[in-house]
Amino acid sequence: MNRVLLGVRGMDRPEQVAKVSNAIKKLEGVQQVQPADLGQLEVEYDPQQLTVMDLIRVVREQGFLAGML
Repeated sequence: MNRVLLGVRGMDRPEQVAKVSNAIKKLEGVQQVQPADLGQLEVEYDPQQLTVMDLIRVVREQGFLAGML
């Protein structure tokens, strides 16, 4: 398993964190998603199944900009 810290621009309310976290958790290969700090999510995922770009793509589909920190 790999871990990545994603910065998510504009994700500052609890319902937004839940929306993005739940979308990421639905991906096969995601083990865990935790809020790290305001606008940040720590994601543990299987690199055999997903890339960081796959995670970022899901965040963008939820209407937010994201990048690896």
